Amino acid sequence: MKPTKPRREQSLLERAANVYDFNTYARTPPPPAPTVPPASPAPPVESVAAVVPEPVVEPAPETSRPDTPPAWTPPALIAPDESPVAPQPDEALPASLSAIPAEFLAQPGDEEFLASEYNPGFSDVAMVDRAMLAENGMIVPGAPIGPLAEEFRLVKRQLIITSHRLAEGGETDRARVVLICSARPQDGKTFCSVNLALSLAAERDTEVLLVDADVAKPDVLARLGLAEGPGLLDALDDSSIDVESLVIRTDVPHLSVLACGTRTASDTELLASARTRAVVQRLLSANPRRLVIFDSPPALAASPASVLAMLAGQVMMVVRADRTPESEVSAAVALLDACEHIQLVLNSVAFVPGSRRFGYYGKYGKDGAL
Repeated sequence: MKPTKPRREQSLLERAANVYDFNTYARTPPPPAPTVPPASPAPPVESVAAVVPEPVVEPAPETSRPDTPPAWTPPALIAPDESPVAPQPDEALPASLSAIPAEFLAQPGDEEFLASEYNPGFSDVAMVDRAMLAENGMIVPGAPIGPLAEEFRLVKRQLIITSHRLAEGGETDRARVVLICSARPQDGKTFCSVNLALSLAAERDTEVLLVDADVAKPDVLARLGLAEGPGLLDALDDSSIDVESLVIRTDVPHLSVLACGTRTASDTELLASARTRAVVQRLLSANPRRLVIFDSPPALAASPASVLAMLAGQVMMVVRADRTPESEVSAAVALLDACEHIQLVLNSVAFVPGSRRFGYYGKYGKDGAL
């Protein structure tokens, strides 16, 4: 009889199989494993003792990369509060001026220039035709001083002296109004008016306003190469019109002109109305340095000259040499006797070498003698 072998004890797996049905778990698919990002590999080290913790450094802010350039915004669209550097209180500028260099901005003390009547480059400045002045033998602003300019220097100096005397005597407004007249047409009245205005405009302390008051034959603006438009008569006829808004500023420093305006059948009555004094006062008050020169019709040909003489501080009577009779000069002076200061200019004198080219300037006496 063979000896009995000892019974083998079951393994752990076999004992677990007696308790759990492994076939059931094999038929059911296992649940999906959660996605876990792979851990960054640890730096290789030779030994644990060599691993030293490194200090934590905050990453620097990312700057614009070359492949992704920053978006560009036009300067005009940047609001004032989006400026990267806020301006100081004393340097703050409006948004419309922030892009203008400082050297092109107005500085303290520029008010006198900005308020003057000569502002080249502005849209309301009229260009005087200097070529036309030269062709007509008149004074050309900026040209070398010739005999004609010297003669008118003598004439204007006497007018300025008389104006100062009137101002010292208390006639401040009348001292700034000059009437240019003649006894008859074709004596050179407008020629003298334009040249005198150009000569007076060269004065440093005087602003000249040349008014075309020859309602019968306006010619002042044509002599300067300027276009006609509304003027003196329009302001007299319509009280809602500000006469100062009709003044034409020219590119000749200190020279402005006022056109005659729309002519009607009642021009003389308009000039004789109380409205004329208000208009003249408006022209004088608009600029305290302004000297107003009226180019009026001939005294013996139209009546407006005698009306304007009541507003003028002095009258310059243009007499043409060897043409105007003395009797007509006397008659014209009698019509202008509302003005106490009447002075004569002898025009178109024959040129004699060594003598004055323009003529004689003097006062007309009550006895009819120069």
